[in-house]
Formats: sequence, C-alpha cells, structure tokens
Amino acid sequence: MEKIICLSTSNYNPYPTRKQNVMKRLSEAEIIYFDPPITYLAPLKDKNARPRLKMYLQPGEQVRDNIIVYALPPVWPFGNKYRWINRHNQKKLARYIKKKAALHGFDKPHLWCYSPTSVDIVPYLPHAGLIYDCVDRHSAYSGLINPEVVDGMERELATAADMVFCTAAGLYDTLVSYNQHTKLIPNGADYPLFAQAAQVPHQRDPQKPIFGFVGMLQDCIAYDFLLALSDAFPEGEIRLIGRVMPGVDITALQQKDNICLLGLLPQDKLPQEIGQFDVCLNLFAPGRLSKDVSPLKFYEYLATGKPIVSTTEPLQVTDYADIVYIADNIDDFISKCRLALAENDPDLVKARMAAGEAASWDNRVRQMEDCLRERGIFAHSASDK
Repeated sequence: MEKIICLSTSNYNPYPTRKQNVMKRLSEAEIIYFDPPITYLAPLKDKNARPRLKMYLQPGEQVRDNIIVYALPPVWPFGNKYRWINRHNQKKLARYIKKKAALHGFDKPHLWCYSPTSVDIVPYLPHAGLIYDCVDRHSAYSGLINPEVVDGMERELATAADMVFCTAAGLYDTLVSYNQHTKLIPNGADYPLFAQAAQVPHQRDPQKPIFGFVGMLQDCIAYDFLLALSDAFPEGEIRLIGRVMPGVDITALQQKDNICLLGLLPQDKLPQEIGQFDVCLNLFAPGRLSKDVSPLKFYEYLATGKPIVSTTEPLQVTDYADIVYIADNIDDFISKCRLALAENDPDLVKARMAAGEAASWDNRVRQMEDCLRERGIFAHSASDK
C-alpha cells in the first residue's frame, strides 16, 4: 500500500471537490487527509469560522477504510503575501503533521500538495515522493495575496515535485516550463451518480422553462448573463444551487422574482435537482482565474445529458463545441438558451453522456496512477504485472 499525506485546500466535508474525488479513488493507498488551516483572522471576518480554531484538537475522522481526516492548526494571516510568514506557518504545521504521521506509522509517505504555500513545508517532512496537483491559477485570486509571492512559491514547488498534475491548458503551459514531468488531467464527474439525472421524470413546459446553475457563487461568475436571462424569460425560472462566497454581492439576483437561490445541497441530492432543469448553465466572467478553471459542474452537466449553455471561458468548453452551446456575449447567450430549449436530438444527449463518462473521476484517477507508476513514484500493482 502506498502511504500518502494529502495537504488539501478544501475540507473533506461536506462537499467533494477534486481533492476528495481523487483521494477516495486511490484504493491502493493509505491516506492522511489534512483539511486546510484557517487563519487567526478568519473568525473576525466570519463568526462561523470560530469553531474551526480548535478543530485540530479533535481526533481524526475515519471517513473511509483507508482515509483518515485531520484539521490543521490555525496559522497567521498574510502567508500568501509575505513569504517569511508562510515559512513560519509551514514550520508550525509540519510539527503537527509529523506527530500524526508517526501515530499512523507513516515513515516516508508521498506528499500530495494542492497549494503553492506547501513549498515551505516540504523540507520539514521526510517523503518518498512529492506530487503537486494544481487546480487553479492561485495568484489570480483576490484577497490578501501578493501574486508575485504566490507565483514564486508555485514555481519552486513545481520544480521540486516528482510529478505535477494540472487541470487546464493555461496552467500546463506555465508548469511544464518548470517541470517536464507535468501532465494535464482536467477535472471530472462522478458519472454513475450524475447520470441518474437522465432518469428523473421531467415534463418540459415550453411556457415555463427551468434554467439551472450548480456551483459556488463567487466573483468570477457572469452575473450579468443571469440577470439578462431573467429578463429574457420572465415566465421561466433560474435555479442557483451553491454557496454564496463571502464578499459577493447578490442583491441584484435577490431582486428578481424568477431567480431562486437554493443554497448548498448535498451532492447525492443534485441529480434529482438537475433532472428538473431544461438547460444547464456554465457561466464565467472573463479573467485570469476563469480562463484556466476546470469547473466540476461542467463535467457533471455532461454526465446528465442535459443541454448546456456556456460562456467562452473557461477555455476547456471549446473542446466540446459540437455538443455544447457556447455564447460569445449576452445577446448570443440568450439566443443559445433558446436553441437549447428547442433541442430535440437524442443523439446529442447520448454524446454528452458519453463525454461525461469519458471524463469520469474513475478514468481521471486511473490516468494519474498510470503516470505515477511510469515515473516509479507508485509501485506497479499486481494487476499491472
């Protein structure tokens, strides 16, 4: 069994992202999954963060037979702004991680990192292999960061890594210049789960179409497209499923009678909800972050077979231009929504579901494991011999 320490940027619970989907499919590995630390500043900005200050004192949660989850201790803010603060934070976190690793008999595990900040923890954690899985243009995020500092940490981490994975072509172009052992593997979908949406009974009502969006309501979403859609289809309904990120102003959305904010739903409830959509929406405003994002929602939509209308960003959607409606601007977006609503082609449904199956997490993780075995980072399994 491989032994892996996963330094994640997403809590294991409640909603699975790439990190959880990858880790739980590494069946030939024992994994200690560390939820990311919050900063001491976080509770001042969000009172709901206060309980997390002491979560690291709790025992680990055995979420699967081969995965145990721990919360990391809180750290000082501004680690993405000042390198010396990050070095201090990572040295502190390393002491905690080494104790947990020893508790579970992890001598020299593989380090599987998701954040550029992890570069400063690597020297303190003996490891057999270093894997960097880059899921975003980290320096494009807003907030308390210095893009040059973040890019510098990422460059060092990628250069030192034994294997680099990334989710988008733009990320690949950057990372492969640091490390030739870089592989582009986009995000994916839990295909068996989301394909269930195709079996949900749904009677279309052309007079009352239902448009749906699943995902975090964050800065990079094209809210002007949603507002225009609301005006263009006053008799229709726009359902938004996902958490509103701190600092995002959704006042304009709340003022629309036909826009319904359903909040964050458990993943196993999503197929039933998406099954009621007439059209699935993938909407990103132009920007450095949007261009290189690999939205899980897009591949989950494909798995359902439903018509999809998307903006031109992220760039990955252009790979599916023959089965997805891609809009260049707001007027084109409204036109594409009308075309999607009028679609009556079973072959397109089958093609989208086939694309979703090809992009399943099972296939994505199999690709990762193959890369790691080829590099000699993972041992070859019995089935490979």
